[in-house]
Amino acid sequence: MIWTFSPTRKLNQLVCAFAFASLAAIGIASAQSTDASAAQAQPSTTLSAEAATPIARAIEADLTKRQTDERIINFYREHGYTPVWLDENGLSEHGRLTLAAFADSNAHALNPENYAPLQFAERAEAAQTEEDWVSLELDLADQFVRYATHLSSGRVQPNDVNKALNIFPHVPDPGMLLEQVAAASDFSVFLETLSPNTENYARLKLRLAQYRDKAALGEFTVIPDGEVLKPGMEDTRIALLRQRLAEEDYMLATDHSGDLYDGTLVEAVKTFQENHGLGVDGVIGQHTLEAINVPIQQRLIQMELNMERRRWMPDFLGDTYVFVNLADQNLKVVRNGKTWHTAKVVVGKPYHATPVFSDEMTYIEINPYWNVPYSIATKEYLPKLRKNPNALSGKGIRVFSGEQEVTPTQVAWNSYSGGKFPFKLRQDPGPKNALGRIKFMFPNSFNIYIHDTPSKTLFTQAQRDFSHGCIRVADPFALGDVLLTDQGYDRAKLEALRDAGARKVVKLATPIPVHLTYLTAWMNKDGSTNFRSDIYDRDKVLLKALAQAMTENL
Repeated sequence: MIWTFSPTRKLNQLVCAFAFASLAAIGIASAQSTDASAAQAQPSTTLSAEAATPIARAIEADLTKRQTDERIINFYREHGYTPVWLDENGLSEHGRLTLAAFADSNAHALNPENYAPLQFAERAEAAQTEEDWVSLELDLADQFVRYATHLSSGRVQPNDVNKALNIFPHVPDPGMLLEQVAAASDFSVFLETLSPNTENYARLKLRLAQYRDKAALGEFTVIPDGEVLKPGMEDTRIALLRQRLAEEDYMLATDHSGDLYDGTLVEAVKTFQENHGLGVDGVIGQHTLEAINVPIQQRLIQMELNMERRRWMPDFLGDTYVFVNLADQNLKVVRNGKTWHTAKVVVGKPYHATPVFSDEMTYIEINPYWNVPYSIATKEYLPKLRKNPNALSGKGIRVFSGEQEVTPTQVAWNSYSGGKFPFKLRQDPGPKNALGRIKFMFPNSFNIYIHDTPSKTLFTQAQRDFSHGCIRVADPFALGDVLLTDQGYDRAKLEALRDAGARKVVKLATPIPVHLTYLTAWMNKDGSTNFRSDIYDRDKVLLKALAQAMTENL
């Protein structure tokens, strides 16, 4: 699914030259000279006798026969059925620029063939009758709305593709889009506003173009299997490795020579590992070799998929917000466009995949209780209680029936099952608590939150998908310091509350947006290109959905 569309010579001639027949004979010039302010001030369902030019009457008649979105019909009605994409010379400037945008949609990882620029240009060249021109006008209006929607909010609806993607992009109103077209004083500038107006999107778009140029030169060099390559070793594959890293601009091929794996070459591999979410040790083992040998075509697909994901996101994420990339297993706090804090996180296992959604953090809890989720209570703890009723006492987990605490040794655990379990398990605050000593709450229907953990060693892993779905964060009191600094709390004060042992809830004076995302390709401000493993197979699902959508839209 790599969009490799290139405009043909004929399309260039048609879209750029536009030597079309005059439409003055069927009244389009007089239609466009109608007093627009009067038409807008007194919209009507039919044309007045003065405004009823042949082309306008034909547009009105054609709209009554089409299954067109009512908002598009209303736009034409309120504008006296004046054409948008045509003028007395054929395609108007709006029409010509729109076809050029369709043809260039490949730059945005869209498929130009879905918008048929060549077919529209050929129709404009061949059009002779009023029916031809009216059909072209209204078809182009419909196609522009599709293109603008795809560019601004994506080609597929995320939640329709995957129920774990609980985001619902804003889909532009067709009538408002056409109103903006009609009002645009510089239509080429307006077209540029349709795509996401964010640096992240612009950087990925730039990197996609650069990698396409690389792909045009051929595939990346493949490094053969062999023994694990460690710094200081000699290996006959060194020349190939040097060439491969130069192809992706990690070094210049002339920066290293010989068969010894050392110096600049090792540093280039470390940078490669960092940019691919691998352990940064300079050792070329199985995972690093697999990443090096990923074909460039696959990297292009990753970038295209993530441009789609960027279109799902709003341009404005908040003045201050928390951003978690589940594929990267990292968190950052952003204030006024600048990253103030970063931290490693542990996310859900593939069979407990953390969902994608946005919500607002409203409070932070120090020394929290852990109310054990029903699934964990029945699947993991009930079998232990059947064998030993005191199995959980050492973990500080107590049993409740309603609000009444129950003595575990007095319960016939063998008589209960996953479908019949009337108890609640709750773990007391303390060092053994599964949530650690602090949690960050953004109440949501998924019961997902960010929290501390007693299992600190997991943060040393390069890939960190070990939880039941919630997000464990490294150095959580540093995060609390950043989020509560404006409320008079610093790390020392939070740790003092922790050491006091009592449960403490701190409400945020201003809720902070939290965005849980899934991005497997992006370009940083420093120019580094980053790729991550598709730990939840969401790239595969999205790729299939986009391929299907492309087929349906051709």
